[in-house]
Amino acid sequence: MTPGVIRRIRPTMELKEDSCIVMNDGHKIPVVGFGTYAPEKSLAEEATKVAIEVGYRHIDCAFMYRNEPVVGRAIKAKIADGTVKREDLFYTGKLWATFQVPDKVRPALERSLKDLQLEYMDLFIIHTPIELKPGDDLFPVDENGRSIFHNTDIQDTWEALEACKDAGLVKSIGVSNFNRRQLELILNKPGLKHKPVCNQVECHIYLNQSKLLAFCKSQDIVLVGFCVLGSCRDEKWVDQDSPVLLEDPVLNTIAKKHSRTPAQVAMRHLLQRGIVVLSKSFNPTRIKQNFQVFDFQLSAEDTKTLDALNQNMRYLKVSHFKDHPKFPYNDEY
Repeated sequence: MTPGVIRRIRPTMELKEDSCIVMNDGHKIPVVGFGTYAPEKSLAEEATKVAIEVGYRHIDCAFMYRNEPVVGRAIKAKIADGTVKREDLFYTGKLWATFQVPDKVRPALERSLKDLQLEYMDLFIIHTPIELKPGDDLFPVDENGRSIFHNTDIQDTWEALEACKDAGLVKSIGVSNFNRRQLELILNKPGLKHKPVCNQVECHIYLNQSKLLAFCKSQDIVLVGFCVLGSCRDEKWVDQDSPVLLEDPVLNTIAKKHSRTPAQVAMRHLLQRGIVVLSKSFNPTRIKQNFQVFDFQLSAEDTKTLDALNQNMRYLKVSHFKDHPKFPYNDEY
């Protein structure tokens, strides 16, 4: 697909009051977000504009995606043309693995804000507990091509995030790809000022994260799911032999019963479990369809059937980081 394929779509619906979750700091997060990662960065700008026009108010991005300037342009354009006001939008950014030492946290956030042309973020999260050598090389490697790891105390990193929140640069702070033990390191931090509001993790019918979800709910932490429709199948990150989630026959049978798309059912299943979902597409029709998940319900039988598809299978295994002391996937959850 080329950037020119994306076209304008008229708004179809707005987020309703009950389409947000109140987080533990009192701020609201829209339960359906638009993911912006794309191998071709140019696609993100037009797709983000379409998403905002359709009704998405939660935009998920990251410094590591290397597309914050174009996503920021899209947001600025939709504010300028009157589609939304800044306060209508919820923007999530992420602290990359090479900026976890405390003195690099605020500069990393400020750099993203400058790229985005925004004065504040709604949510800033630690992208991964895996830390790499500090610096501007996002994937530092040694002379043998092996990743160069680093290991800052996560409590020190968290304290730097708390300072960013206190300074008004971000409204809420959270984490991503953390397991239970790593979350507890923050929750048990002496002098903790702000709990993580969320943990953003891979979550879908093949990896339903039931145990991690239960723990997060017990701590009033929102679970945010990515790869909810499967993966973009980027060869750099994903095994090309992994199953295509939206082709699952059970999922498709339930979708036909409800006269819905498999994507809508996959998203609805997670929403009914109390999970915030991030969907991603660069096709205008699918961007619109993926937002139409508020006007139907899956039955208890449907839910049970979809729960049974769980295989604890990850699309994003990041196995090249498996020797890192903070690799999160060695724990059960």
